[in-house]
Amino acid sequence: MALTSDYHEELLERLSDPDYAAGYLSACAAGGQEEFLLGLRNVTEALGGVGQLASTTDLNRQGLYDMLSEEGNPRLSSLFSVLNAFGMQLSCVPTHESN
Repeated sequence: MALTSDYHEELLERLSDPDYAAGYLSACAAGGQEEFLLGLRNVTEALGGVGQLASTTDLNRQGLYDMLSEEGNPRLSSLFSVLNAFGMQLSCVPTHESN
């Protein structure tokens, strides 16, 4: 019987690579708000968890838990703080080709 590895553990390992994490978050963002928040939760977990994130941002732990929850609706300033802590910045791309 072949051993299988836990997908979530492998994902977290990959997300510790900044380039992979950036591409992952971009793909999550293309899927919508719920997918993006899930992506932020996964990257947060891969990079040490909410406690670590709180210590590197101006956000408190409970605020981060609320922001990253399934019902989260982060303020833009909070999102920028989190992305900055990840060593990332927000960028925009067109959703369709220009004429």
